[in-house]
Amino acid sequence: MTFSTLILLAAGKRISIKDRIIVQQDFHHTAPRDIKSIITRVFLYTLILEGIGAFSLFFRWLREYSWLESICKAVFHSVSAFCNAGFSLFSGSFLSFRGDIWINLTIMLLIILGGVGFLVLDEVRNIFFRLIKRKKIKVSLHTELVMIITAVLILLPSLIFLAVEWNQALAGFSLKDKVFSSFFQIVTPRTAGFNTLNLNLLSLPIIFLLIMLMFIGASPGSTGGGVKTCTIGVIFAYLKSKITARESVNVFYRTIPVELVTKAFTVVTLAILIIFLSSFLLFLTQPGLAMKEILFEVFSAFGTVGLSLGITPRLNDFGKIIIIFTMYIGRIGPLTLLYAFSREKSYGRFEYAEETVMIG
Repeated sequence: MTFSTLILLAAGKRISIKDRIIVQQDFHHTAPRDIKSIITRVFLYTLILEGIGAFSLFFRWLREYSWLESICKAVFHSVSAFCNAGFSLFSGSFLSFRGDIWINLTIMLLIILGGVGFLVLDEVRNIFFRLIKRKKIKVSLHTELVMIITAVLILLPSLIFLAVEWNQALAGFSLKDKVFSSFFQIVTPRTAGFNTLNLNLLSLPIIFLLIMLMFIGASPGSTGGGVKTCTIGVIFAYLKSKITARESVNVFYRTIPVELVTKAFTVVTLAILIIFLSSFLLFLTQPGLAMKEILFEVFSAFGTVGLSLGITPRLNDFGKIIIIFTMYIGRIGPLTLLYAFSREKSYGRFEYAEETVMIG
């Protein structure tokens, strides 16, 4: 959508109001802004950050490869990391660079920056320049939620990973390798797909933890998949409001609109239904595979992560078709799929008589 819109704008074509709103809503949560400015900044942030990442990786790999090979590997992996693609030119992903601080930090930063979303990148840039000019700053609720939830989803699971796998998958590693492996393997499941550890050596609690991270995914308006961080944030805010007996859903002294709460629950419900259906079909058609392998594969496909416990080549044709459709739905988003098959307009202005049912 971004690329095709840029081509149309460059060619001087007119874009309908409806299409403008669709593109703007994908990158901005408030009132519509200038679409040309939005698209231009998306491309600039992408090129600048991927360029810096490629430059960093190039000088590291120049010690081991020729100039041309270093450039190719650096550009490919920088783009793959920022776009949360997870494709690698190395047969073992980043297993051979487990203890390389420079490569670990570069790849993790690219994944995180690509996953927070372009709106957050733009707002952080504005905050930085306002601080330099000593002007008053105001952070949007969206950016606050994304930054806090992203930090929590990196720090807390990394400490859990380190503690659980200390004498298991991380046994025999140096302290530096244990720390970097833990952080790297927690950052990548949120739709990036690289790995510095053999995932089959991980314990069941950590496999379950990675599944949860793949389900949540990145943030809205980013290069990643999943149900998104803000969706989970809104749901937790709603649950907190019910526990504290509040009518409105409040976060950081601001109130979340009811329609956003409904949208958040709809996204999660649809995601769970799609994952449940895909898993059920794989259980039927792949009887020789373990439950943890299938669930990991499906959650990874829905979150467009790319991680696997090694069963992808063993899937039959029907199993691969299921994974393909799961990846497709996960990439476009369950809500987009719902809108595509739902009525554009509601018909009728009548309501039926109310009647209650028991819940819980």
